[in-house]
Amino acid sequence: MAHKNCFEAVDRTLRDILQIEDPQNAEKPFGGKVVVLGGDFRQILPVVRKGRREDIVQSSISKSYLWNDCHVFKLQTNMRLLQGNMSEIETSSIKDFSEWILKIGNGELGEGDGDNNISIPSDLIIQPSENPMQDIIDNTYPNLENKFTDPSYLQDRAILAPTNEVVEELNDYIVSSLNGEVHEYLSSYFICKASSNVPD
Repeated sequence: MAHKNCFEAVDRTLRDILQIEDPQNAEKPFGGKVVVLGGDFRQILPVVRKGRREDIVQSSISKSYLWNDCHVFKLQTNMRLLQGNMSEIETSSIKDFSEWILKIGNGELGEGDGDNNISIPSDLIIQPSENPMQDIIDNTYPNLENKFTDPSYLQDRAILAPTNEVVEELNDYIVSSLNGEVHEYLSSYFICKASSNVPD
């Protein structure tokens, strides 16, 4: 989520520019232009360096002077459930998962104030073994050794990791388990001046 200062800067800029054609635009939010913002307050809050919890909350657009002029519309229909190519079991599973996620976001699961313990359904948990990394890979990318050349197979899956170090470790582990020749592609931030086609 963007810091409220970003929206307020756009607001002031549009007011300044659009008051040239109509002086009353200086008094209208965003200079009288309709601005559509999309987002979810359950997602990541704005980043405030060395900020306390209060600072982070105050940086949200809901704490901006613009918020009083905002109209909030909520999405009600899960479009994924309307796809005709899913079985009843798949549709039911996605619906149950969506409702569970919403309950977490609304604070309807768990007990007490503050930190809550939430029971995760067993079908969402990868059972631990001696090699948890392999378990995650096998669960996310079943039959990877036969499908890793299929772009659509890879596009539909992802493993989230907390740090870049874990990403590197996962990548190295997966690549080492695949058969085939390794190709390494390098990139550069600067073009070499030694090239004959590069102007000074």
